[in-house]
Amino acid sequence: ICVGMQILFARGIEHGVQTEGLDEWPGAVEPLQAEIVPHMGWNTVDAPAGSQLFAGLDADARFYFVHSYAVQDWSFDEHNPTMQAPRVTWSTHGKPFVAAVENGPLWATQFHPEKSGDAGAQLLTNWIGTL
Repeated sequence: ICVGMQILFARGIEHGVQTEGLDEWPGAVEPLQAEIVPHMGWNTVDAPAGSQLFAGLDADARFYFVHSYAVQDWSFDEHNPTMQAPRVTWSTHGKPFVAAVENGPLWATQFHPEKSGDAGAQLLTNWIGTL
């Protein structure tokens, strides 16, 4: 959740300083490109087809975000024979950014499901149901 998701990427860049992440997924966590930062409040997401994380949720479900940094460019070698490409969910604040990733048993969100009311509760129920 939030910063927990951010450390799963290859690297982060904060105040011009680059720091290595856990490198579970490619990409850099960088400052949001938006008129108003931090991004604080409710926003919709664009979940991919077949998402288990967002199963049972309407396309207009809203989630609560509080962040100034995000992954804004996603690239993944879809021909990697050892790993299926993760499902990536996007949202937009200024420009599109990664809002969630589903990668086998590893799921993460940029938003806070625990603060996202009924939609967040459904999302957490979906996750617990896979354990």
